[in-house]
Amino acid sequence: MTSTSSNQAEARRELRKQLRAERRKLSAKMREQAARRIALTLQRRFYLHPGMRVSVYSPLFGELDIAPFVVIARRHGCEIFLPVLTDRRRKRMRFYAATGRMRRNWMGILEPEMGRSVPARMLNLVITPLVGFDATGMRLGMGAGYFDRGFAYRRLRQFWRGPRMVGVGFAMQRLPKITAAPHDVRLDAIVTEEGVIECRSTGS
Repeated sequence: MTSTSSNQAEARRELRKQLRAERRKLSAKMREQAARRIALTLQRRFYLHPGMRVSVYSPLFGELDIAPFVVIARRHGCEIFLPVLTDRRRKRMRFYAATGRMRRNWMGILEPEMGRSVPARMLNLVITPLVGFDATGMRLGMGAGYFDRGFAYRRLRQFWRGPRMVGVGFAMQRLPKITAAPHDVRLDAIVTEEGVIECRSTGS
């Protein structure tokens, strides 16, 4: 790792720490209202339909509650999937249908114990949590890198890039700019309690 990349990694760690601390200050009522608003916005903005394969997440560390959206998506006949961390050393994951029994993985995240799985390319819509984000679609996650590795092929595709990737979080998590790392995969859109941000790369 070069000195520049090391400094960038350290800056991101500090930024995550600050943002997570600020997120913990949000009241339970504010969190609940935001979760409902975001669920309804996702329903209005994205065409939910029977058979649509939608990946969500199991909230952790104060992340937005995605349950209200899952209820709506199931009502529209969508198939709900959850990421399962399949290889801790190589940071690999696969998406399993969110049915049946659940268990907590080594990070404390709920995952399906078994069931039907699909590769990332077969999903239609991927809803991801955020620690921070900017208007160009740069996502600051927890730092493990599973999503960036799982969707790395999107950086190599000029036209078709697979599922629509949408980040969800609170408006207070927005940053003026996140410096991109070579491995970063940009989001297509971000939804907060204030509305939708359609992401456009600035080329930086």
